[in-house]
Amino acid sequence: MLSERRLEVLRAIVQDYVGTEEPVGSKALTERHGLGVSPATVRNDMSVLEEEGYIAQPHTSAGRIPTDKGYRLFVDRLAGVKPLSQAERRAIHNFLDGAVDLDDVVGRTVRLLAQLTRQVAVVQYPSLTRSTIRHVELLSLAPARLMLVLITDTGRVEQRMVDLPAPFGESSLADLRARLNSRVGGRRFADVPQLVQDLPDSFEAEDHPAVSTVVATLLETLVEETEERLVIGGTANLTRFGHDFPLTIRPVLEALEEQVVLLKLLGEAKDSGMTVRIGHENAHEGLTSTSVVAVGYGSGDEAVAKLGVVGPTRMDYPGTMGAVRAVARYVGQILAES
Repeated sequence: MLSERRLEVLRAIVQDYVGTEEPVGSKALTERHGLGVSPATVRNDMSVLEEEGYIAQPHTSAGRIPTDKGYRLFVDRLAGVKPLSQAERRAIHNFLDGAVDLDDVVGRTVRLLAQLTRQVAVVQYPSLTRSTIRHVELLSLAPARLMLVLITDTGRVEQRMVDLPAPFGESSLADLRARLNSRVGGRRFADVPQLVQDLPDSFEAEDHPAVSTVVATLLETLVEETEERLVIGGTANLTRFGHDFPLTIRPVLEALEEQVVLLKLLGEAKDSGMTVRIGHENAHEGLTSTSVVAVGYGSGDEAVAKLGVVGPTRMDYPGTMGAVRAVARYVGQILAES
């Protein structure tokens, strides 16, 4: 276990290195941070921190920089979540408040996160499997053709064309729409198959084929993996941190192009808590020089998706964590009110 003083020295090193981009020496630490001890004592503390693997000497200069292990301890023990200012919170509210639909919410959220953190922002669309059905609309396009529109509690809209085996009258369509919504409205996706399995049997025999086709299309919509959608923004921000990546940012850019990699980075949507993965904690080889800060968002207590940022390990963790959490909270409020 490190002493409180050595923890303070580590905190000071992380803060200075993040702010200055320069390796940090003992003299600078004592001058800037009022540690209450001599430079010699700080040098001794830095030697211990280096032996324990929390800091490293990048070259022959006297300065040290944090390692992945050092950043991890900083995040776990030393870094609070920096609260946003009133102006920043107002800017988030104003920017997101004008969104007209879910696509607009996600697009605005990505741009906002990238601007606030100056990192790469990633936002996952709300997961269908964790959503509830708000309404199912059936629109007649031709005597034997319908459009099925599925609207979720998160504002997500899925549309499917349905070709029926025979013409289906307006009165029958209205009846089906009403019965369908009475069964599935406000229910979780996972519950729907059981709720509609006997629906065709409740109609006249001549309507069985049409109702069965509509039910089958609805169930197909529920199980399709359309939830694995996300939006990325602010990739150009990485160019400001070229020297933070050992050789080139190309492996980072290539990794960010792979949607599966990004979904793994964000983690399980059901985990609504803040996650911070640093450097080599990211399994993908191209991202071992980056950190990921992610949190769940949703319209209630349970997260329906994740959002977060990817940037170099030399990151303002308290500020980034505060921004990501605040944006997630506002997005959740918008979904709850939509």
